[in-house]
Amino acid sequence: MLKTFKKGGVHPSHNKLTAQKPIEQLPLPKTATFINTQHIGAPSKILVKRGDEIKVGQLIAESGGFVSANIHSSVSGKVAKIDSVIDSGGYRKDAVLINVEGDVWEESIDRSSTLITETSLDKTEIIKKINKAGIVGMGGATFPTHVKLSPPPGMKADLVIINGVECEPYLTSDHRLMLEKGEELMVGITLLIKALGTERAIIGIENNKPDAIEHLKALSKKYKNIEVCPLKVKYPQGSEKHLIKAITGREVPSGGLPIAVGTVVNNVATAISVYEAVMKNKPLIERVVTVTGKHLAQPSNFYVRLGTPVSTLIEAAGGLPENTAKVISGGPMMGRSMVNLGVPVTKGMSGILVFDDAEGHRKPVKSCIRCGRCIVACPMGLEPHLLMTLSEKQMWEKAEEEKIMNCIECGSCSFTCPSNRPLLDYIRLGKSTFGAIIRNRK
Repeated sequence: MLKTFKKGGVHPSHNKLTAQKPIEQLPLPKTATFINTQHIGAPSKILVKRGDEIKVGQLIAESGGFVSANIHSSVSGKVAKIDSVIDSGGYRKDAVLINVEGDVWEESIDRSSTLITETSLDKTEIIKKINKAGIVGMGGATFPTHVKLSPPPGMKADLVIINGVECEPYLTSDHRLMLEKGEELMVGITLLIKALGTERAIIGIENNKPDAIEHLKALSKKYKNIEVCPLKVKYPQGSEKHLIKAITGREVPSGGLPIAVGTVVNNVATAISVYEAVMKNKPLIERVVTVTGKHLAQPSNFYVRLGTPVSTLIEAAGGLPENTAKVISGGPMMGRSMVNLGVPVTKGMSGILVFDDAEGHRKPVKSCIRCGRCIVACPMGLEPHLLMTLSEKQMWEKAEEEKIMNCIECGSCSFTCPSNRPLLDYIRLGKSTFGAIIRNRK
């Protein structure tokens, strides 16, 4: 019987329109923009100035603290300016803008396709290279990988879990990576095992990707400490806590991290970037982005340099249909509407979803009918209808009692609500406001 988590969850339509579309390399942009907040934690400190000549792979912003990440240029050319730009959420962020000239790479980067499987580096040296390369979680969370690989004193991991679930509807970037870069993935996993000093790793993949399961099972035969675990399809199984629960039965405590139960979870794309960083000296400068939607002319998976405008990707997918109502960064469950298509591709941007009028407009909001569906659907065991009310009324002490900060913002509550209540919107607002209150306490 296939494994899954037990509490809550929903089953949205998969809509994996690009699952069989091979990854395509996009041409270089004319101008690349690098926002200094492409990760969780402190903003990166910009090192370059207007007029500087830049190579591909050059460090242009250094980490602003332990929980932060380096940023490298994905293009060569001249720094046009240092300016504040609007990100995908509509906030102004500091950024480096580079006019692209040619494609000149740092000499230290190995650009060959030769697979390298062995290294003499110890765990400390591996983590140092990952840190230097600016690797972060590429499934959307963007938590700096070197921090994950450095557990607090007294805590130790005995298992690495690789997240190949990709449960968000429409998105297929990880699916294609598992099929097209499986060898690199396996080596990346061995490096993560070595960096953490664990004995084994498990790759979790939902069984709506049978080709990826079969391919990685075949590859794993050469690696005694790596196994593939097929999972029942259930959203939001890609959440760290629920993936751990599904595979191991271990439950991460409220407010805790996976390391509290001896596990560290890394996304498929992250593991491949670890391989490139350690074995090829290649920093995180490109990624796969799924550009999709039922009315797009050419839904595709693109391998694209970071800093490329989102508008370039949409044009490559056939352009925006006339009846487009909404463009979402991410998937339909957890993604957020974009306010500007000129924003750049960042480290955590795994998908761009285009909705038409029928899909993109919300249905009229009705009164709560006390059906309890949001409670049944919540994978965290919360009461979303109550958390929405508490956020509306700014009852923060009660919201704290009801564990509003435990919400993982999966959107299962909004998806299942027959009254079209904006549950997730208000809970997100409540979390943001209450999070500021907590920081002020400290």
